[in-house]
Amino acid sequence: MLSDVSSRGSDAEHEATTRSTGTSPEPEYPEVRGRRRRTRREPLTRRVVMTAALRLVDAEGLEALTRRRLGEELGRDAMALYRHAPDREALLDGIVELVLEELDAEADEQDWQSQLRRGARSFRRLALAHPNVVPVLVTRPLLMPLGRRPAGTLRPLETLLRLLTASGFDPSTALHCYRLYVGFLYGHVINELQATAVEPDETDDLLRLGLHRLPAREFPLLRSVAGELAGYDGEAELEMGLDVLLSGFEQRLRGGG
Repeated sequence: MLSDVSSRGSDAEHEATTRSTGTSPEPEYPEVRGRRRRTRREPLTRRVVMTAALRLVDAEGLEALTRRRLGEELGRDAMALYRHAPDREALLDGIVELVLEELDAEADEQDWQSQLRRGARSFRRLALAHPNVVPVLVTRPLLMPLGRRPAGTLRPLETLLRLLTASGFDPSTALHCYRLYVGFLYGHVINELQATAVEPDETDDLLRLGLHRLPAREFPLLRSVAGELAGYDGEAELEMGLDVLLSGFEQRLRGGG
């Protein structure tokens, strides 16, 4: 009975539409209506997963990164991520690769020193943009044999070796220079992030006061640089370090590097 009423109602609506428009309404099939109601989800690719993982770490820190938590962020079951990230280690490697894509390290300048400076400034920028990733960025290479590292993490090495050898360094010296350069950058960004972290217990004034309370006979030099210690400038510190480092590379090159 109800179905007869529903059918007659539908027929009446159909006739009314036909009379008012002169055309029959386009049929709408159940599967079409279902597709319209469903919201489209972004296809789950490795980049989608790693981008969401990086966003999560940037916002909440490394301790928040689990497949279950990431699945919640993506609106997917944690097992759906297995294909792209079978474990947390794979997620960490993927995040490092993704961050290193932001590194401006293409060897497109004639002057190797200018290129190394540009790469260092770029590395500092990405470290400051992703401070929660820095611990992984500087330690993952040490925890994994070079032959097992993702290709994306090795591209900066290949790029800088190509730059240095094209500038006259022999391959062995170029590799040593790369290690010194990267070691300096890692140390710098860690120091800068530590210096710029919010430390409510130690303001600049308290630091100066603490240094001036040190016995003058035992710590004369440390007391003399109290102002510079309190007024840390990460950008200026980077440039001075690069001056020292690159002048050493230059001397090595002139000596037959």
